[in-house]
Amino acid sequence: MLNAIKVRLYPTIEQQEALAKSFGCARWYWNYALNACIQHYEETGKSLPMKTYKGMLPQLKIEHPWLKTDCYSSVLQCVAINLNKAYTNFFEGRARFPKFKSKHGKQSIQYPQNVTVVENCLNIPKVGIVKAVFHKEIKGVIKTVTISETPTEKYFASILCETENGENVFIDDKVIGIDLGIKDFAIVHDGTKVTKYSNPKHIKKHEKNLARKQQKLARKKKGSKSRAKAKKLVAKVHEKVSNSRQDFLHKVSRKLVDESEIITVENLNVKGLIRNRKLSKSISDAGWGMFVNFLDYKLQRKGGKLIEIDRFFSSSKLCSNCGHVVDELPLDIREWDCPSCTTHHDRDGNAALNIRNEGIRILNSQTSSEVSGGGFPVTASGDCVRPPTRKGKGRRSVKLEAYTVPVLRSV
Repeated sequence: MLNAIKVRLYPTIEQQEALAKSFGCARWYWNYALNACIQHYEETGKSLPMKTYKGMLPQLKIEHPWLKTDCYSSVLQCVAINLNKAYTNFFEGRARFPKFKSKHGKQSIQYPQNVTVVENCLNIPKVGIVKAVFHKEIKGVIKTVTISETPTEKYFASILCETENGENVFIDDKVIGIDLGIKDFAIVHDGTKVTKYSNPKHIKKHEKNLARKQQKLARKKKGSKSRAKAKKLVAKVHEKVSNSRQDFLHKVSRKLVDESEIITVENLNVKGLIRNRKLSKSISDAGWGMFVNFLDYKLQRKGGKLIEIDRFFSSSKLCSNCGHVVDELPLDIREWDCPSCTTHHDRDGNAALNIRNEGIRILNSQTSSEVSGGGFPVTASGDCVRPPTRKGKGRRSVKLEAYTVPVLRSV
């Protein structure tokens, strides 16, 4: 099992200069190789194989000796591999076309080997022993180490380790359904009660401060030292918003994963939802996609399962008591009575319960298909939960794989 740990680095002035040289070499080679790929495609109409631009390195090191003296050789090898991955992701519809790297903004390099942990420090080739702060013990075999510098001039190392799978810890097959929203970030239903987590609205707390500092930045002369200082102040505000958002999402996802084994959510089309200009900022600030990713990897480590139901499933309009579906339910209606059974519903709580019940139905159909000799679990729309990705049609890569569970009853 692969597990990444991010630690803060405190390099000296000399080590910062060495890292800056490595960042520059990696950035230069990325741009050179990307330009070669683009020119080759324009001339021949075919992609340039990785072995071709990877084989350019020996000659480039002769023409530009600083590539050899200022940068560790394996870092440049990783640049070629990452560029090839970027092209693969583009052609398979998972990402956009690779871009040229700039010396402004975040910088990063990757070491595939020879980075070791020495007490409370990292020994990095051609940089030296750099002081680090470890909040967790490094366990397993170190596979890769990615060194990055943020726009606020902070240094971090992401250490990817390979460890043995831990023991699965189950909590009575507890299933919960989560309905994500804007007013309340998450509405959780465990079959008996509803729990609501309010939306902190991180960007709204810093809007005035951010606008004021962006106005100051806009007045500065380009290329001046005062502009660089103002730009760093703006980056600090963005960093604070990002850190507070991730902290909130980590705490909520950890609490939900610790209390359950199976979590059901909707497969929301976030890219489509943010096209609504009235809600785009609120939806982006909520971080729904990041939250679902946090749930997914934490459940995998625990041995649990994340289920995504079809985005067109009528979770809000469906009565969880009798199954009646109302024709219309505008967003301003937060409570409603079922015309069939007269049950009073809270809109979000009813949706969370329906999402939970639909997840249980998928699990039951999956269990029965395994018993009968295979097949895919179906969603409310009749499609398989995660059909194969078509070329050019990108989808999030969280899959529902075979998982044997006892038959559960909906509430």
